[in-house]
Amino acid sequence: MRILKNPLLSGALRGTRSKLHAVSLAVGSRATRNARRQLAVKNAEISALKRELALARKAGYSQFEEVKAPVFFVLGYQKSGTTWLMHMLDAHPEILCKGEGRLFDGGWSQKSLKRSGVERPASSLYHALLEAEYLRLWVERSVWSKNDPADEHLSNLTRMAVDYFLEGELLKSGKKMVGDKSPLLTAHTIKEISRIYPEARVVHIIRDGRDTAVSAFHHSQNFGMSRKKAESPPVREASRRNSESSQSDESIFDEDLLRKLSRDWSDRVGSAVKNGPALLGDNYEEVRYEALVEKPEAGLPRLLEFLGASHDQRTARHCVEAASFEKLSGGRERGREDPKSFFRKGVVGDWENVFTNRDRSIFNEEAGELLSELGYETGES
Repeated sequence: MRILKNPLLSGALRGTRSKLHAVSLAVGSRATRNARRQLAVKNAEISALKRELALARKAGYSQFEEVKAPVFFVLGYQKSGTTWLMHMLDAHPEILCKGEGRLFDGGWSQKSLKRSGVERPASSLYHALLEAEYLRLWVERSVWSKNDPADEHLSNLTRMAVDYFLEGELLKSGKKMVGDKSPLLTAHTIKEISRIYPEARVVHIIRDGRDTAVSAFHHSQNFGMSRKKAESPPVREASRRNSESSQSDESIFDEDLLRKLSRDWSDRVGSAVKNGPALLGDNYEEVRYEALVEKPEAGLPRLLEFLGASHDQRTARHCVEAASFEKLSGGRERGREDPKSFFRKGVVGDWENVFTNRDRSIFNEEAGELLSELGYETGES
């Protein structure tokens, strides 16, 4: 069928096409403008972020550095009040504090790798990495590490592992800072922390070494390898008599044990007191067990301020009450003894009720110099 061309109709169609094209251009133009406006907003946001990053870099942050949560360590010779202090700090709404992680002291491990009933680690974390045979072989042979000292890489891996474990638990807790409580396992603890984690803060709690010896003896009898010895009537009777009178000549200590406890206290505490300020500077803080027992609500705020946590009296009081001896011991008042409890007595100067004259002389021979340096009365002129 033949279609006749109509000039009027053809013109109308051309006009319609032109209008449609104009409308299309207008719509496209509006969409383009909207898209450009949105892009401009995004560019402005990106520019603002770049400016903030630039300011952060000028303030001392590197391009790749992550702002980390504060990390601290609570240290002390065994039975010096570290567990009590840990509970006080952990009761703070901003602080997560656990123990015993035993993260440092690369030279320390249990004599037996596995012991039934023992919940604490068989070695320090640092020791576990240093002594991991195949890990060391990999570090020594890998193209990524073989040109550097293996121990340097293992120290760095220890640092990474500490961050991994502590910060992982911190994220779960919702708190702001995290700390590990561990005993001074060797005389090298402070040196290792200063090398592996130099920016961490360290709280060192110090207690009269003679009181730590008495507490350590009871602890070892009830929780250590010599538990059976605690059940022997002679030891139990000697401990009871010496608790009642300081004039008894029958010691609860084997002389070799007392000398070892004295030397260990002197070596480990003495090393921390010497190296803490020298190596860590303002990141090292000491607190006396005796002062904390006498006035906990006065001593704790200073430690909280040192850690960078809120330290008002109300918060400090809450922490002290949450970790009171009565609560930790299951209802006993401080000074009321339970020889089989981890929190046995919680008093200052109990050694005077237990030490014989011979015990005093032995301890002074091994650790009298540090006792005097720390201001503890030795009884000798």
